[in-house]
Amino acid sequence: MARVAAVKFVLTSLLLAAAITSPSQAQARAGQGGFAESNSAVRVAELPRQGRETYELIRRGGPFPYAKDGVVFGNRERQLPQHKRGYWLEYTVPTPGSRDRGARRIVCGGPARTPDACFYTADHYASFRKIVE
Repeated sequence: MARVAAVKFVLTSLLLAAAITSPSQAQARAGQGGFAESNSAVRVAELPRQGRETYELIRRGGPFPYAKDGVVFGNRERQLPQHKRGYWLEYTVPTPGSRDRGARRIVCGGPARTPDACFYTADHYASFRKIVE
């Protein structure tokens, strides 16, 4: 019985030590509204071909191939800087072989043709990379 208690004590101590020394998700996020500053940047030229085409359509103001292109992105995941609702708009980046819109998107904030910032996600909003020229 004492051996079980000792094992529980060691495991609890290790978990507590790991929780204290590793940065929490809240600590890892910095900047406005929880935006993770550690998100990496991606150059337009490094985007997949479909991403470059979508980015160019955004800059031209369309026309967009999907009815949901240009709709408000709610930023519920709080992966992007906080702004008033309606600031962020999302656009589909087609995924070859996908029977639906797929997981790839570009999300831009600000004026439609001259956005303040655009971000690319290949994993349906789980992570973002800022698009730079």
